[in-house]
Amino acid sequence: MQVLANILIALIALEHLYIVWMEMFAWETAGKKTFGSTLPDQLFQPTKGLAANQGLYNGFLVAGLVWSFVIADPIWANNIRLFFLGCISIAGIYGGLTSSRKIYFVQAMPAIIGIILVLVS
Repeated sequence: MQVLANILIALIALEHLYIVWMEMFAWETAGKKTFGSTLPDQLFQPTKGLAANQGLYNGFLVAGLVWSFVIADPIWANNIRLFFLGCISIAGIYGGLTSSRKIYFVQAMPAIIGIILVLVS
């Protein structure tokens, strides 16, 4: 079960690394493809700084999940994983309620499943 949890956590970290790249460096291209149905085209350029700030926060989530893989103490590593997966879950639930239901399924659900896997492993 621990191996499955580790794989899912690594995939979640990679997903958020992609989000960092999209929001910080490709907001007007990849961001448009992702959020084009939610946000009018003319708003991408003026919101570039806001998106980059959001991307930076996602970078902290990636850093926390990656950090959990280098902690030698398994209890401490799991506590760090639970904290960052909890942050992602809350952000995904909030985004699903306020922005797009897709965010719930793409971000919150994997993190919630990750929490369950960490707890049962």
